[in-house]
Amino acid sequence: MDIVKYGLHYWKKYLWIAVIAQVCSFMAIMLDMMIPLLSELLIDYVILDTKPSGDGFFAFLLNGDYGQVQSFELFFHIAAFFGIFILIRVALIYLKNVTLQNLGLRMETDLREVTFNKLMELDSETIAEYNTGELLQTVNQDTIMFKDFFCRMLPNMLDSVFVLVISAYILSTINFHLLIVPVLVVPFFTIALTKFKKIARVNYARIRGCNSNMNLTVQENIEAVRLVRSFTNEELEEEKFDRSNENLKNAHITQIGLSAKFEVIFSSIKQVAYIGTIGISAILVIQRKMLVGYLATCSGYVLRIMDQITNLNNTIFQMQQQLVAGAKIKNFLACKTRIVEKENAIDTPEKPHITFEHMTLDLDDQDVLSDITLDVPYGKKIGIAGETGSGKSMLLKSLVRIHDATDGAIKINGIDIKDYKLNSLRDCFSYVFQEVFLFSNSVETNIAYSAPEIDDFYIERAAKDAQAHDFIMELSEKYQTIVGERGLGLSGGQKQRVSIARALLKDAPVLVMDDSTSALDMGTEKKLLKAIHDDYPDKTVFISAHRLSSVADCDEILYMQDGKIVERGTFEELMKLNGHFAKVYEIQESQRKSAIDFDDLANGEEAGA
Repeated sequence: MDIVKYGLHYWKKYLWIAVIAQVCSFMAIMLDMMIPLLSELLIDYVILDTKPSGDGFFAFLLNGDYGQVQSFELFFHIAAFFGIFILIRVALIYLKNVTLQNLGLRMETDLREVTFNKLMELDSETIAEYNTGELLQTVNQDTIMFKDFFCRMLPNMLDSVFVLVISAYILSTINFHLLIVPVLVVPFFTIALTKFKKIARVNYARIRGCNSNMNLTVQENIEAVRLVRSFTNEELEEEKFDRSNENLKNAHITQIGLSAKFEVIFSSIKQVAYIGTIGISAILVIQRKMLVGYLATCSGYVLRIMDQITNLNNTIFQMQQQLVAGAKIKNFLACKTRIVEKENAIDTPEKPHITFEHMTLDLDDQDVLSDITLDVPYGKKIGIAGETGSGKSMLLKSLVRIHDATDGAIKINGIDIKDYKLNSLRDCFSYVFQEVFLFSNSVETNIAYSAPEIDDFYIERAAKDAQAHDFIMELSEKYQTIVGERGLGLSGGQKQRVSIARALLKDAPVLVMDDSTSALDMGTEKKLLKAIHDDYPDKTVFISAHRLSSVADCDEILYMQDGKIVERGTFEELMKLNGHFAKVYEIQESQRKSAIDFDDLANGEEAGA
């Protein structure tokens, strides 16, 4: 019931639409319930010569004004009522269906929006607890399923209950004995439903899990298609897909078998009830306690009762799938982000002075950063070097609160960054992540991501500073060239330059480059860093790099190891120290010179040949 209550919050927004649809449905049902009574008139007073009793809902048709018994005039009047009722009923059903579809689409849109907004709100650690397939299932398929509970299942249940009440009332007015069999079979329906409902919910959860795993398998292979081909591992991935596909098929087959058993049992109970009621009706006709026409009418109402009891059971059975989806949405929306914005948060200053005060970061009970102390006045250029896993990226990510310090603090102008509005804080930084992501759109749109309406002049200027303009002009549609998901179609260096241009165009006070020039040759990297130095002289810049020449011109360089700053100073100071930084730099320079000498030798041999 908690899941239903949770969903009602979104359904109540459109209560007026639901009421209109349900009123139309009830009116259509009432008209449908009148048709068996008209059939009784045709049998007893048009086909048979029965004396009118003056009882019944349509007794006014038998007063002589609409024709005598066994006359064509009476037949045509009854037929006219048939036609009018059917036409109005069809119109009402059409209106009901259109209204319910409208309600469903609105609710589905709201659920999808709120789940997507939650996805945007959650921090990286919380999102990492879900696999991609699970997230896709929650944001897309679960919202559709849960919407169906309120826009299809719930109206169906109300319709069934309404039909049951009206049918039972009409049968009781004809002869209360006709209700004996329907009442007797209700406990059997209830027992069978209770048993099947529990099994169904478990199986629907299994189906959902298989769907989620299938989404993940497909998504991973789309992203890793080049990796799979480079390792010629197509067969391995096909086997993984086949397993996921087989598991999904088996889960559905199990559900089909369960549904078939459910249908057989309930159909058998329904047929027993129908035949039993026909038998009682026949006895009442033989004993002249009921007219012949009522035999057909009563059988119609009993059949309706059995159909609606079956429909109720089927609906409750199928609802287990919607409840599983609703539980997943409810649990996902109940997730709390670890990165919380304070109620009285303030805006960040235009010229941030950043300080790390004995800042420590623990993730999964492991020290990622330890006792980081750093002073970065506005406009200072900071280089960060170190081996893979030394904590460089974590240090930079903590600036924009992708991860929060577990001890100590990061401050801007003396105020803890946790006291600033999240959007305002992140607007302070133009971030180029280590893993480049380009949207499936034009190059221009990717660069202008932070300012979609900006003039082309600024887009080109950012691209020129990022050393991307020349290669962009060689593309088929230049700045309008569409790049694929994750930048497919561009080389690693080209993607990095587009990503850097995107950050430069944002023009935030602080530029953060997290190993974002690794795919560039040294000549291009040198031009890029010079352009940043010349065209953005006032900005604070953080540059993380494995290639130590990338940080040589920074005001201060940090060399990190195991989450700690083990060396710091200018390039000259670190080289004089002759520590980790100097040794790694000398190794890299030696390798670079060896590569140049090898190229020169190869070129010389070609020339000689």
